[in-house]
Amino acid sequence: METINTFCKNQKEVSTLINRVIDEYWNSVISEEKMIGLIKTIVANNEKLVLKEKKFTSAVKQICGKRRLEIVSKIINY
Repeated sequence: METINTFCKNQKEVSTLINRVIDEYWNSVISEEKMIGLIKTIVANNEKLVLKEKKFTSAVKQICGKRRLEIVSKIINY
């Protein structure tokens, strides 16, 4: 995995980044520890784009999908 920018401009960019990280984990490109660290960093750096009133924004829900957001939710609530 090449270097990634964890500060995003909009909800589409942050959602695509979350998808990419989780997909690379599912495809065994990165380890579980690396995926968890990246997701925590992405959400922390872009909290206003990802969460609204402690729930995922509608754009993030549509782009990421239910299964990926279950994983993100477990990581940030752990």
